[in-house]
Amino acid sequence: MSMMWSLEGHAPPICFQPYQHPDESPHPTTAKPTMLPSEVDWEIQEIMRRLDRLAPDRPFVHLNATTSAQHSVATLLHPRDTYCVGESLEIRVEARDHWGRPKEYGGDFLKTRISTPARKAGASGKVEDFHNGTYLVSFTLFWEGQVSVSLLLFHPSEGTSALWRARKRGYDKVIFTGSFFNGSSYVNTECGFALDSGAEWCEYLDRHEQQAFYCVKPPHVPCGALFQMKSKNKPLSYLSPQEHSLLVRANVNGAIEKRFGAIEVLQCNNQITSPREKCKIGQHSPFPTGFAWQGAWTPVSCLVTQFQTLDQINACLTGKLIYLLGDSTLRQWMEYLVKHVPTLTPMSLHEFGKLQPLFALDLGRKIQVHWQRHSYPLIGSAIYSVKVNAYLDQVIDEIAGERNTAVVFTLGQHFRPFPIDIFIRRAMNVREAIRRLLLRSPDTKVILKTENTREMMAEPERFGDFHGYMQYLAMMEVFRDIPVGIIDAWDMTVAFGTNDVHPPEHVVGNQINMFLNYIC
Repeated sequence: MSMMWSLEGHAPPICFQPYQHPDESPHPTTAKPTMLPSEVDWEIQEIMRRLDRLAPDRPFVHLNATTSAQHSVATLLHPRDTYCVGESLEIRVEARDHWGRPKEYGGDFLKTRISTPARKAGASGKVEDFHNGTYLVSFTLFWEGQVSVSLLLFHPSEGTSALWRARKRGYDKVIFTGSFFNGSSYVNTECGFALDSGAEWCEYLDRHEQQAFYCVKPPHVPCGALFQMKSKNKPLSYLSPQEHSLLVRANVNGAIEKRFGAIEVLQCNNQITSPREKCKIGQHSPFPTGFAWQGAWTPVSCLVTQFQTLDQINACLTGKLIYLLGDSTLRQWMEYLVKHVPTLTPMSLHEFGKLQPLFALDLGRKIQVHWQRHSYPLIGSAIYSVKVNAYLDQVIDEIAGERNTAVVFTLGQHFRPFPIDIFIRRAMNVREAIRRLLLRSPDTKVILKTENTREMMAEPERFGDFHGYMQYLAMMEVFRDIPVGIIDAWDMTVAFGTNDVHPPEHVVGNQINMFLNYIC
């Protein structure tokens, strides 16, 4: 699997022009004061307008008139018997419908990847959409050997149009249930981002950052008595039966016919020039950001050290105060560190469930690691306490920061079922908190981990990777000019071909290895 199209015809992170309010000039690496509400709203609308251009409304008259993977054709440009390491491989994809007719518009959601399984090697491709039914897919040949090319039609353009339209229609694809304690028993009520206007609400509001979550107020129970929360998917869809037909197994994840076989790559005495600069925070990186080789992640724009031994890891972590802020994909980091650093002892915080804060400590080496989840929305069948439920910008504002402090954050998976403006606003709020942190403590290390890809057959309307990719593009734009380290988990999980929201341990280990390179 691999990347698809992007916002300006290039692959991310170069997807937008940098945000610039009409009355200010850009300062790419300078932290700025918190933005005014009007500026926030303007930027959100601008990002949404650009995303809209990637999934415009498409006509959908008949299933046979939509893009078909079986009838679409991929042709190798400038074919040769052998290729050299470092060269580009370019493929032209012609989208056709189920009648075999060429499509006249773009917007198909393609996933592309090259791999050599015997060498545990893989890399993403870049897709350029010409908006006329043709695409240019480009790969860099990073290693020698026999390379296989995977070109998947993940969703036809008519499907992306329907999914994007459905995402905007409501906040009720997930049911949240809040438990209030009235002194002797629990009272359950409905919660969410938008509720029936006829009910009396409890509003859990961050007025400064315009973030809110609501619960129906139980009779004779104060709003402060909210104690627990859980969620479940609502049997609801904003797609028509005809649009649902685009999402059945036979019409998604289809392999596009290739008019070529495996690619033979030779060394040719022109090995890719290795980068000379060590990976550091604030570096710009092209896409793809790296590739997998022998199970290890290799960035393309900077030198990376492999922290393979316990002594190396301990030397890096000694004296560090680390905050892992976000969802369960960062909780995996905590679990990995506790498993592989035996002196790092997990401490009980007297909370229940996996969604509660985690803390680990190595007194001898003065290592502290904290994991804390982001605030609403949190989706899952597990009941969790709301007593520790701060928005990430609030958490970051309470971090003093200094040269041995590192903050890692991620957002994404739990936002996929909701209109994307909620996600963009939350990302911008975190960005402004990071600007404030870097103003008071420029030496603090801040790292963004993008969201992982997930299961290929995750429910498309709520959790599919189309929604994740749109969020990925938005996140990369929001943090374009902020001096943070980027761990491109999207690119990594594509290259490794994991297709799992919680990727296997070796992928988590590679994400953490990039983190250690940023802080040491």
